Amino acid sequence: MANHKSAEKRFRQTVTRTEINRARVSRIRTFLKKVEVALDAGNREEARQAFIEVQPELQRGVSKGVMHKNTVARKLSRLNARIAAL
Repeated sequence: MANHKSAEKRFRQTVTRTEINRARVSRIRTFLKKVEVALDAGNREEARQAFIEVQPELQRGVSKGVMHKNTVARKLSRLNARIAAL
């Protein structure tokens, strides 16, 4: 357990940040799942719309530090290629 006042504060901040970051990642996964479901159904228009909605969410994840920029770039590229292949 924390022995110093600053360490106790750090612990409180970490707990708060962890909750916020988990919520962010969960939100991103939800948006990604919408694209995946549309792709599996073979619905190109729905997939395209979901893809447009997921892009800013992923970029926000990068800016907030919960995802790496190359990971996001890879995911977007692969999703776009799958949509184009429909």
